[in-house]
Amino acid sequence: MISKVGQVMLYVENQDEAVSFWTEKVGFSVISEEDNKQGMRWIEVAPSKDADTSIVLQNKEFIAKMSPELNLGTPSLLFFSSELDTLYSHLSNNHVTVGEIVELPFDGGRVFNFSDYEGNYFAVKEIK
Repeated sequence: MISKVGQVMLYVENQDEAVSFWTEKVGFSVISEEDNKQGMRWIEVAPSKDADTSIVLQNKEFIAKMSPELNLGTPSLLFFSSELDTLYSHLSNNHVTVGEIVELPFDGGRVFNFSDYEGNYFAVKEIK
């Protein structure tokens, strides 16, 4: 039986730029990095070293050649934050494209979107 989501594969055009975005702009840490020196390189990033789920930044071009049947589209990721306003300010101050904070009509929560260097959008929902 599955107990949790361990990793999310995020296929990117430029891995170095993606690492920079997730670490310098968002505040994640690099958990691990592997490079087989034959084109297969992946970098695992997460909000903290002990996070339950991490993002693995994969080389989109390499994966497309290796496994052309895979859907390499960006997954819809929803992050949770107990400090939504602080995170919003942090991302804005780091020149990340962010959407407006909006109220969710069904549960009264608040959410906003942000995008990475490649124009992939992600969402953050406030949790209390």
